[in-house]
Amino acid sequence: MIELDEFEIRRSRETEPALIIRGEAHIPADPRGTVVICHGFKGFAHWAFFPYLAARLAAGGLRAITFDFSGSGIGDDRENFTNPDAFTANTYRQELDDVEAVLAKARDSGWMEDGYGLFGHSRGGGVAVIRASIDKNVKALVTWAAISSTNRWTTEATAEWRRSGFTNIHNARTGQTIPLSVALLDEVEMYGESTLNVAAAASRIDMPWLIIHGSADETVAVSEGERLHQASKGSSTLRVIDGANHAFDARHPLTETPPALTTATSETVAFFAEHLQKPGM
Repeated sequence: MIELDEFEIRRSRETEPALIIRGEAHIPADPRGTVVICHGFKGFAHWAFFPYLAARLAAGGLRAITFDFSGSGIGDDRENFTNPDAFTANTYRQELDDVEAVLAKARDSGWMEDGYGLFGHSRGGGVAVIRASIDKNVKALVTWAAISSTNRWTTEATAEWRRSGFTNIHNARTGQTIPLSVALLDEVEMYGESTLNVAAAASRIDMPWLIIHGSADETVAVSEGERLHQASKGSSTLRVIDGANHAFDARHPLTETPPALTTATSETVAFFAEHLQKPGM
């Protein structure tokens, strides 16, 4: 039997509304370890394959902690973009701070031992790589379709973004267009070669790392997965799934499980189970 514990974290700030992180812990009867799951840009914890992945991890004996980043824009219904202002103001460093807050919640709630597994998809994969590079408690890392750089815009797009103070982000699923503040661009230009350098972070990874990427990824090219693998200097395993797209062929809502998603999930669960298993089990 899997227990589901929901949680809400409020990160207070002096001059702005509180940042809200909502999530849940999927807890099996006799957990052998914990995995924290980071969604990507325009994603959220209940999107398509994330509940499926969490359920499969829990069925495999691992706690799975999923959450919506405070800047995801997802409201309290956990499904719709009803907080566009939060999305507009979101940044990479805010997401890294969110991960820290979730880890603190997990420890306070007794959901986590000292070591844990970390998972990230797309932009969340880049955040996971950066976190793993500075956290020795990460004992295993899995990234799906992860970005290899936080600077993802052309010179022309950057110039226009800076002139207007925002860039419009279209969400094909909802039909919404939401502005993204220049604060993200400022942050990448200031820290993109230091603390937000994903490739440099990859070179510092020394725990087991499974990199999974689809060969037909239309959003983050498979070459980015290859770049991360090369940067990791031997700690990673690269798994390219032939023909799979950015979402491993999943759609939201997930009404059927495509073969690429089944493959990625089963290999991910097996990887975490191997590297997070308690001694003597």
